[in-house]
Formats: sequence, structure tokens, C-alpha cells
Amino acid sequence: MSNEPTPSGSDYQPTDRRPIASRERAVFKRVAAILVSRGVTANAISIFGMISAIVAGVAQFLTSHWISGARALIVMATIGIQLRLIANMLDGMVAIASGKASRVGELYNEMPDRVADAAVLIGAGYAIGGEPTLGWLAAVMAVFVAYVRAMGKAAGAHNEFCGPMAKQHRMVAIIVTCLVMAVIPSSITPAWVLPSWLGGRTVSLMALALAIIIVGCVATAVRRTIRIAHALKS
Repeated sequence: MSNEPTPSGSDYQPTDRRPIASRERAVFKRVAAILVSRGVTANAISIFGMISAIVAGVAQFLTSHWISGARALIVMATIGIQLRLIANMLDGMVAIASGKASRVGELYNEMPDRVADAAVLIGAGYAIGGEPTLGWLAAVMAVFVAYVRAMGKAAGAHNEFCGPMAKQHRMVAIIVTCLVMAVIPSSITPAWVLPSWLGGRTVSLMALALAIIIVGCVATAVRRTIRIAHALKS
């Protein structure tokens, strides 16, 4: 979220925010307070989160090219995705705590999120055991889910953050998959051969995770559309 004050100089307080229970934890409130005292801007935190996601995506991509270091890269990707989620939470907390939250900030907060989603999901598609087509499709669906929410807000409804495959759910799905891949020996990792019309590639857990994300995103888009339509009618 932007640290620029609103043009009118009023204290803008966003009320339609993504519900994140971790915001109420003392440790994150303390971290936000420290960041504000050090002059760290919400925009800088948003950019940091986006860069963390890009690093995670690149690390996933490299797992299929550097097999001997795949586990280390998977752990790096896991850390990068987790840092992205923490940054997504802290940027808003810092913007509000510093008194510099703004409507313009909400706009710019969305842009790094879309890049981060694409980086992680496309990277997962090229990861060891992944499938590029599924990675790209998951990225497209992630953007579409966010688009449905944004269109609902523009039409006059509230921001609809419901799942089952909202942003945090997508990232958790990839994190869990990465952790499982880092722990389970490759010799016993389940694998499947895709039909010839899908390229005949051998895929594993990451492809399964992406498929679940895609199906979940479709369900999420439908559910959000129904809830937004109901809100607009009432």
C-alpha cells in the first residue's frame, strides 16, 4: 500500500481489507511498529514481497535444471513465498500505523500482488515434477480470481475475499507441496505420465498441486461472482 497521504490530507482508514488473523499477533504488530519507526515505507515492503516471490519462482524453475541442488532450491522457494505472504500483511499494517494509507495506495498494492502470483505459479509449472501449461493456467486463473473481486468492488459491492483458493490459499498449497518435496526422497515420490495429447510428460506432486489450484480458482471465481451478485441485488 502506498505511503503517500491522500490529496485532501485526511486520515484515510481502509475498512474493506482482506481478513488476516495474523495481523492481531503481537509479534507482527511489533515488527510493523519497528518498520514505521525506521521510516520503511509500505511501498518498499510491497516491492520486497514481489521480489521475494520472483526469487521463489526462479528457484522453482531451476529445480528442473539443477537436480543435485533441487532440495536447497525448494527450501529457498518456500522461504521466498512465506516472505511474500508476510510482506503482503505488513505493508498494510505499516501504511495504517504510519497514517499514510490512501486509496491510491490500495491501487498500487494490487500490482505487485499480481506479479508475485504469476512468478510463483509459473515457476511452479517449470519446477521439477511440474507442468508448464498448468503453471501458466494457474497464473491466469489467479489473476482472474483477483479480477472478479476488483470488478465486484468497482460495481459497488464490498471486496470479496472468499476462497476456497484465495491468494493465501494458493501460496499455502505451493508451500506445502515444496515442503513435502523437500522431505520425501525422490525415489518414492509419486509420478504420473500425462496423455500424449498433453505432451506425454512425466509429472509429480507440483503438477498435482497446480491442478488443484486451478480447480479451486474456478470454484472461487464462481463463488465470488455469486456472492457479489447477491450483494449488488440487496
